Amino acid sequence: MAKRMTVCALGAASIVILSGCSSPFDATNTSPKSITRLTTPEGLTRSMSVYRQEEGESDDAVSLPLLESTPESYLSYALYHNPDVERAYQQWRAASERLPQVSSMPDPRLKVGFFLNEVETRVGPQQARVGIQQTFPWIGKLRDRKDAAAKGALAAWYLYLNAQLQVTEQLMSGLHELSYLDSTIVVTQENYKLLQSFEEVIRARYRVGVGSHPELIRVQVELGLLDDRVLQLQALRPSYVARVNAVLNRPPNTEIESDLVLPNHFASLSAEELSVIAEDWSPVLQSIEQRIEQQRILSDVARKNGYPDLTVGIDYIITDEAMNPTIPESGDDPILVSFGINLPIWREKYDAEVRETIARRLSISRELDAKNNSIDAQIYQAWFEHVDADRRVRLYEHSLIPKAQESLSASLAGFRTGDSEFLDLLDTERTLLEFSIAAERARANRGKALAKLNRLVGRAIPTTIDATFDESFSTQPDHSNTDEAQP
Repeated sequence: MAKRMTVCALGAASIVILSGCSSPFDATNTSPKSITRLTTPEGLTRSMSVYRQEEGESDDAVSLPLLESTPESYLSYALYHNPDVERAYQQWRAASERLPQVSSMPDPRLKVGFFLNEVETRVGPQQARVGIQQTFPWIGKLRDRKDAAAKGALAAWYLYLNAQLQVTEQLMSGLHELSYLDSTIVVTQENYKLLQSFEEVIRARYRVGVGSHPELIRVQVELGLLDDRVLQLQALRPSYVARVNAVLNRPPNTEIESDLVLPNHFASLSAEELSVIAEDWSPVLQSIEQRIEQQRILSDVARKNGYPDLTVGIDYIITDEAMNPTIPESGDDPILVSFGINLPIWREKYDAEVRETIARRLSISRELDAKNNSIDAQIYQAWFEHVDADRRVRLYEHSLIPKAQESLSASLAGFRTGDSEFLDLLDTERTLLEFSIAAERARANRGKALAKLNRLVGRAIPTTIDATFDESFSTQPDHSNTDEAQP
């Protein structure tokens, strides 16, 4: 009776153990709380990234950066809130969670069996069998799997860094475009005021019979065109603001100040030097290199998959008392130790697995070569755009605009004395306006190209600081101070 109770207890314990194991059909909640809701003053909501928050922490445990009217503050805010950065971060976390999965031993197997018809032996009838087995993979297989998973996680980490660089470029490009638009609005409004002063002069001359009516009409037409241009530029600003807010993960109508001062930096290294730096710092190239190394390790894993794994087991056979209790060893429960290996005799599948990893490694190696060539070409193109824009900034600020201002002053003086025509004055004013707008365009292109270079190289490249341009144009830019470029 005691033996039967033991068998029943073992059976119940086995059922409890098996029922506690997870099943692929079990319903699980795989959506941890990774975002909170940020309420804006306008009552709108936008998800606020807290992707550095660990599971179970309160929302107050994460200190989010405050947004100030500086490029550094905008960048910090974007890197913490942008969904593309969070996506890349979560992909790295998912890849890092592969390490304990692939490096763990296989789960042991618990076996419970009941004899429907008891096996009668000399020492008594056998009623049940309880056993456990553990498989031990070939030497080094688990270590190689873990190393391969670590390379994959490191590749995902470099992609996370690249996502930060991409968001940085998007933000700085958007801010430069917005700064260009705001500067163009200011320049156009200043020229509008200048034309208004022309109109007052012409109107006064017309009253005394010196000026002509066509001149008055012409200046009024020019004022209408400039007014329309200002209105068009102001109507365009919300779309530029929405572009920046998209990077910041904020509602598109969130206001951005127009007094944001962006740094004027110029790259101090050549395209050849930047290309060499990119080979060591580009996170895209680093990620591909880690994937190549991952496939090399997986080739070793594939070879070791063709080696047998050892399985060790122990069985306990429950035996009842013999019919003749005087028999020696009556009711003794035998214990069986077993050893086994799998037989990897179907070699074609293991050889194919090795060939697959080799082919993947060669494919990724060619991908590395192609990406390296592409980055080099993009660096040379961005460097040209950056240098050419800087050349045009200097040309307009230190040559063309001062000459246009001087010409405008001379034309205005001659017009007042009657030595020059009004059309000459109007053409000079137009030239000054176009030169001023072209200078702002070149300055924005210079900053955008520098942001692109930083992304391609993988870090903030060394730069020189351009001196602040003043309205007198009497000060030449000073490049004696060098520092690291702002993102």
